Amino acid sequence: MANPISALTTASPEPLDNRPPAIGASPRRQLALQLAAALAVLSLAWPYYGMRNEELPWPGTALAIGGVALLLASFTRQPWWWRLIHLFFAPLAWGVAGLAIDPGWFLLLFIALLLVYRGALTGQVPLYLSNRPTALALAELTAERPALRFLDLGAGIGSVLRPLAGKRPDASFTGVENAPATWLIGRLLTAGLANCDWRWGDFWRTDLASFDVVYAFLSPAPMAALWEKVQREMRPGSLFVSNSFPVPGVEASREIELADARQTRLYCYRV
Repeated sequence: MANPISALTTASPEPLDNRPPAIGASPRRQLALQLAAALAVLSLAWPYYGMRNEELPWPGTALAIGGVALLLASFTRQPWWWRLIHLFFAPLAWGVAGLAIDPGWFLLLFIALLLVYRGALTGQVPLYLSNRPTALALAELTAERPALRFLDLGAGIGSVLRPLAGKRPDASFTGVENAPATWLIGRLLTAGLANCDWRWGDFWRTDLASFDVVYAFLSPAPMAALWEKVQREMRPGSLFVSNSFPVPGVEASREIELADARQTRLYCYRV
């Protein structure tokens, strides 16, 4: 089998970004931003069309609200996916309103999304599934650690833990997941692995002290706070590995580039 690691390098310092930090991307802030865009457009459109005794052109108004929301999201340096949401939210809302869909379907869709993407709503952590090359690289990275104790923060459906637990019966693997649907799928898929502990919970409340290697595939948003937790709780000599998202302002001990379609990069930090 081909080696999944195409390049293994020592990270070089990157120039620090001196721009002011982005305004927080919490759901409440996003709602406030969208409402601000709507108020800005409607406060101009309603008086204008009222004086002309014309009906407000809702398709154009919805597009204008989306454009203003995009400008506000860009000005406040929101992540790119929030900018797209702001751009299309009002036009899509207007379009869907004309379809006369039963409100119960929207409630059902919201519940389904919450079951899968709870982390995105509560912690700015979307669902990212680690691929097989990542699991193979992690197996190689941890091969020389006897009696390994490995923790996956935000473990999804166990796409990392399942292959690792199968390769290392001598090691102990723990996954923490808080989205109900993905937790249930992962629980079922790991049920037959004696060395895999599948937990429901918040990784912020998970003690890292007993683990040799902690792995995370989260988002840029929590990395600074998570690094503080890592430094506070993990033992000297242990290893923290972040998939795709480096700790801001901290030079990684090693970086591993994978020969996969994603061009995945693993950032390794020795505590």
